[in-house]
Amino acid sequence: MNVRFLLGVCVLIAVLPAKGQEGPVIQEGQVDASKIVDALAPHKPIRTRSLQIMREDTDSPGGASQPGKVSLLITFDTNSANLTSSAKQSLDVVGQALSSEKLASSRFAIEGHADPRGGAAANLKLSEQRAQSVRNYLVQNMNIDASRLEAVGKGDHEQMNKANPLAPENRRVTIVNLSR
Repeated sequence: MNVRFLLGVCVLIAVLPAKGQEGPVIQEGQVDASKIVDALAPHKPIRTRSLQIMREDTDSPGGASQPGKVSLLITFDTNSANLTSSAKQSLDVVGQALSSEKLASSRFAIEGHADPRGGAAANLKLSEQRAQSVRNYLVQNMNIDASRLEAVGKGDHEQMNKANPLAPENRRVTIVNLSR
């Protein structure tokens, strides 16, 4: 085989997102409803007529939609599930996005994450409380149907920044579209 061709295939594979990789990371103050809608809308795999590169989690070429995912750096008080005022402003925009026509019929998991400070059991409980806090805010303040939102605590096991375990992006909320 042609060495350039193989090198090109390797480069393409290297830039594809890995299975389970987080979607875009959005900082507080940079939350935009259209970006959230785009990130959370299910994505169809790209079909080609020749060489096809498929993700591990795709059933078949041109198969099922991939769930949309977005990570939000929602601020919480230290060792608390209380939302700050800036977190609430960001969640107001999230609520607008979840109410959009594109996402109005979708269900979502709200995944709470924690950094590794503290014990594993405490971090799991804290991440569950944070996810529930976000869910409650969206239901009570943004009128999102509670049956569309599932709060899930992930603890400290899915670090986004493994090089710096205490980095703020490891204390995040990820929203995953459960609809296919």
